Amino acid sequence: MQMLLGPSLRSLRRQLWSSSSSIFSNYSSFNSSGLLHTFSNTLRLIILPSTSSLSTISTKNCNFHYFSTSAAVAANLSTKEIVSKVTRRGQRRRLAKTCGKTTNAYAAIELALDSVVKIFTVSSSPNYGLPWQNKSQRETTGSGFVIPGKKILTNAHVVADSTFVLVRKHGSPTKYRAQVEAVGHECDLAILIVESDEFWEGMNFLELGDIPFLQQAVAVVGYPQGGDNISVTKGVVSRVEPTQYVHGATQLMAIQIDAAINPGNSGGPAIMGNKVAGVAFQNLSGAENIGYIIPVPVIKHFITGVVEHGKYVGFCSLGLSCQTTENVQLRNNFGMRSEVTGVLVNKINPLSDAYQILKKDDIILAFDGVPIANDGTVAFRNRERITFDHLVSMKKPNEKSLVRVLRDGKEHEFSITLRPLQPLVPVHQFDKLPSYYIFAGLVFIPLTQPYLHEYGEDWYNTSPRRLCERALRELPKKAGEQLVILSQVLMDDINAGYERFADLQVKKVNGVEIENLKHLCQLVENCSTENLRFDLDDDRVVVLNYDVAKIATSKILKRHRIPSAMSGDLNGEQISEIELASRHKEWSQS
Repeated sequence: MQMLLGPSLRSLRRQLWSSSSSIFSNYSSFNSSGLLHTFSNTLRLIILPSTSSLSTISTKNCNFHYFSTSAAVAANLSTKEIVSKVTRRGQRRRLAKTCGKTTNAYAAIELALDSVVKIFTVSSSPNYGLPWQNKSQRETTGSGFVIPGKKILTNAHVVADSTFVLVRKHGSPTKYRAQVEAVGHECDLAILIVESDEFWEGMNFLELGDIPFLQQAVAVVGYPQGGDNISVTKGVVSRVEPTQYVHGATQLMAIQIDAAINPGNSGGPAIMGNKVAGVAFQNLSGAENIGYIIPVPVIKHFITGVVEHGKYVGFCSLGLSCQTTENVQLRNNFGMRSEVTGVLVNKINPLSDAYQILKKDDIILAFDGVPIANDGTVAFRNRERITFDHLVSMKKPNEKSLVRVLRDGKEHEFSITLRPLQPLVPVHQFDKLPSYYIFAGLVFIPLTQPYLHEYGEDWYNTSPRRLCERALRELPKKAGEQLVILSQVLMDDINAGYERFADLQVKKVNGVEIENLKHLCQLVENCSTENLRFDLDDDRVVVLNYDVAKIATSKILKRHRIPSAMSGDLNGEQISEIELASRHKEWSQS
């Protein structure tokens, strides 16, 4: 295949083509396999297929190379040098136009090839319907990249509930054993470590950059499904705002891009220039080419917490439920003048520091000196706005913040300590078996959203309505509180007639209000009366002869092949995968 080395840049600028249909007719006098075309401020090099007749050529069977004319003129490149540059570097080293100026994006991709790895995970998720066993194991793949400290950053959902993890470098046939050092399911991030020195030979770490501006170009590097080799997709930033993280079910800042993020891409870097702009983690269901990446502030918050505390510490919350004050009558009712803006406090989490300081119907005017608008947003960058929850989530645990409040027409300023808060009903429970306790065939568990998910994809409508409402709306009254339910009844003569009481909350044991599953277990195991009584929702009552029930429990466990009457966390035996990895590291060093 030949390439036309054409006239000079100046003469080419006079020969603009009016449309794609006239590409070849304007140069029909040239008996060659390459054409050079300029339009706007861009040069287009067209590599023609080998053919004896130009009349058979179309735009579908040619290769097109684009690069900036301004860059070529500034570098004083001749047409021959331009063609030579494209030929020498090939498609991977094409010049890219980014942020209004030309940068060599392919240098960053070349750097990523020695940093991005493919992750192979074997995982086994708990069976919340039968909490004493796991579901069948499954194999999945994902992506990750090297960060300083000889660590690999990836998504939490790539290694969630993992039992075995391997990583492979680009261009290498060898897979290396990896351990999960830390995982943050709320922010969907995890850190892996590889002990093999051979793995780290030739590997480079990627540096974290900044939040990109709208319309800036990024390249997502990873190993999506559909092939085994590394893949690069390019797109531009469409939006920056708090978004629902599907894996962690939390609201954190995310960057929307128009590059496809497919299964397997998760955990790969989104590169802007020669630095990481984010980590690919999810796409928009039902839409094409809409993906999301985790921005650098969230990544740094996760890594800093792990470095300072040795484990994932979570994201802080004020513990408030607020509403906007955009209605004029509402504002007048609370004495808000026209120049005063803020949000109305509806509910306060009893476990938060704010519970002792703020009151219902307070108006939050500012957070750390940043004014809050009536719609709950604060100023962000160049004429952008973002919900003030983002400012809260970026605080470190136990860090204090100044909150300005309007109360009874007067302004006050309070110092409030921020910390991560756990919901009454856990949203997720990865990397450990569910808690359970079995007595006389009655299976007791703490209510969790993963248990409700066992009712199917439409769990919100198909799960017990009362449990669903409590899971989504109720707040804990004290630390360690759980909603304990009777999940099912393993049928036996001892519990006949109680089988319809499944999915009811347990309120009391022998007249004592229970705090959590461990408390229920202690009350049952230490029972000193002839009969054992459980008070449930709807004023239902279960009464069992204690001695007869204890004997029946052993028979029921044996019949259903259940190894233990209680989960490991109730008898102090359960160890998470991350704790096992930490112990393994300590043993190998000793």
